[in-house]
Formats: sequence, structure tokens, C-alpha cells
Amino acid sequence: MAVAGAALVAAPSVAAHDFWIEPSTFHPAGGATVSVGLRVGEHFIGDSVPRRRDIIETFIVRQSGRDESVTGIEGADPAGFLHADGGDTAIIAYRSRPTFVETPAAKFEDYLRREGLDGILAIRKARGKTGAPGLEYFARYAKSLLTGRQASGAVTRPVGLELEIVPDADPTVRVGPFRGRILYCGQPLHGALVVAMPQTNPQARLTARTDQHGTFALTLTGGIWLIKSVHMVEAGWFSRADWQSLWASLTFEAPGVSQAAVRSAS
Repeated sequence: MAVAGAALVAAPSVAAHDFWIEPSTFHPAGGATVSVGLRVGEHFIGDSVPRRRDIIETFIVRQSGRDESVTGIEGADPAGFLHADGGDTAIIAYRSRPTFVETPAAKFEDYLRREGLDGILAIRKARGKTGAPGLEYFARYAKSLLTGRQASGAVTRPVGLELEIVPDADPTVRVGPFRGRILYCGQPLHGALVVAMPQTNPQARLTARTDQHGTFALTLTGGIWLIKSVHMVEAGWFSRADWQSLWASLTFEAPGVSQAAVRSAS
């Protein structure tokens, strides 16, 4: 694995922070330029993450059936720019390269509890590793949806990220429960904790666990949402780390009842 981001290694707590895409608008007009910010933080409040080619593995926008690179200036914030065609709902997808981090035992145990990684806690306890620091490679897998003139079936299909949140229907047009799947390497992930936070009140978190089919449901109101999930697996035999963690997120704006009515009539 590539080891990148020395600044992150120097600040282990960053590994336990959420990561998401924050576009300049979730409702771009056709032909508009959208700036794409990357954020790291907690409770839907984050710091800017500048563009770094040594960290980025994939950074694309999928719209009108084609993929295009999200371009940008090295070291700059926002991390990228795209031209919205305004047709159907566009999907921005980001994949980072893995980064190594060592976290003190107490912080690592707290992070595992907070992210619902009960299985990893149990393994560490069974191996007598509760007091040992956490050694992991972590990677980010973020998506964001930009509302278009019409819904997109592509939203309900995987982009191909190792850990991915996939809606069952386009949430930028649908009012009501959000239903989706968590996929790990393309397969349903059972027992994953899913957390949803509204931007207006991030403390009002909604949570669910995926079933045996990797599916979950959350009742969302209108507004901007961050949905996230974390998965952790054991690292390979020759890795310097004990674990590999994968962080998935999805941001979008869910319509209110009046917004959905207007869009369905247009």
C-alpha cells in the first residue's frame, strides 16, 4: 500500500473523523461550474482538505451516462471543479489512497465504539490487545449527488468504490424514507452501522444497522444530509498495520414536499 499524508500520520485523531464532499451547490443550473470541496471533521462540521495528487485515487463526476474527471489545482481548496450539464442527477465520486496511522489505545478503542465496530473490539479483547495502539491503513470513499432536472437511475447503481452507500431510489426527488445498501467490494455488508446527520442539526443523528442483504432504511426530512458508514477488516500478513478501515459517505439535498411536487410537475 502507498503511504501518504505525513501530516495525517502526525495527527492520529484525524483517522477517526468523518470525510465528505461539499459542493458549492446541490442544485446547479445546466452549464454551471460547481466547485467541489472535500471536508474532514465531525458532526457535519469540517476543515477543508486541499487537492493532493498523492492522496487521490479517483475523483470523477458521472452525469448523462458518462464519467468525467473532476479537475483542480494541486494544493488548492476547493479540491476540484466540474461543469454540470443540468440533465439528470449527477454523482460525484472520490476514492483516496490508503494512509497509515497509529492511534493510542484509549482513543482507538473509543473510535471503534463510536463507529459501531463491535466485532473489532471483541477481537482485540480476545487477543489481549485492548491496551495496544491501533495500527491501521484508512481510506476514504465519498459520494455526493447534484440535483438535475430529472431523476437518474445511475444513482441506484454502484460506482465501484470498495465501500459504497447505494440508494434504492434517487433521494434528490423522493420524499420519505431513505432506503439503500452498503456494499463492500461489491457485496452486501451485513451489520454495518449507518449514521445520517442533517446539516441544520447534526446532533439529531439517525442510525440503523444493515440486514443480511446489506440494506437499511432511515426516515429523512427535507434538507442537506450526510450519510456515513465505517467498515474495518484485518490487514494482510505483511502489512505494517493490523487493520484496514474504509470510510464511506454520501451527501445530497433531500427535497421538501413542495420541492418534490414542483420537480415532478416540471
